[in-house]
Amino acid sequence: MSVDALDTGQVENETEEMRKRREAVIAASAPASKFKVRTQLLKEGRTTDLISSTENMRVHVKVYASGGENGLHNHTDEDHFHLVLQGSGRFYGPRGEELDCGPWEGIMLPAGSFYRFNATSEEPLVLLRVGAKAAQATSEHDRLNIYGDPLPTDAPGNGPPPRVVPRPGEFFGAAE
Repeated sequence: MSVDALDTGQVENETEEMRKRREAVIAASAPASKFKVRTQLLKEGRTTDLISSTENMRVHVKVYASGGENGLHNHTDEDHFHLVLQGSGRFYGPRGEELDCGPWEGIMLPAGSFYRFNATSEEPLVLLRVGAKAAQATSEHDRLNIYGDPLPTDAPGNGPPPRVVPRPGEFFGAAE
């Protein structure tokens, strides 16, 4: 018997009770959603685009013409990773750690792990960032600096808001 036949209930011995259970399970399940990675490349600045999310997980594409996330910080309520799709970056930790990542390399950050990073390539740094709710938050605030104080994304410790200048007609990822 094929898996397709089994998954769709097309089996000879499916009883009425089995059919009802199958239909109820399917009706209660969330549908899948498709997304694609496509983002504008930049001459200057940085962008963060949310490309997909659920109640427990978020997927972003981040582009940095230069610079990065300044100021060591952590995310207390999520485990997340950054995967380099283009360019290169250097990730820094609170104990002097330095991790260089190029295309198809990344960094895994459990909830509460401090980090910052900078783009190190001439070409824009493009990151896939995936975050999922941690089993248990490490603080009542979702983002902290190294003194344990709340650090909003737009706080001065992250540097001034960048001037975003796109590269006209230049994109990373899927076609439109």
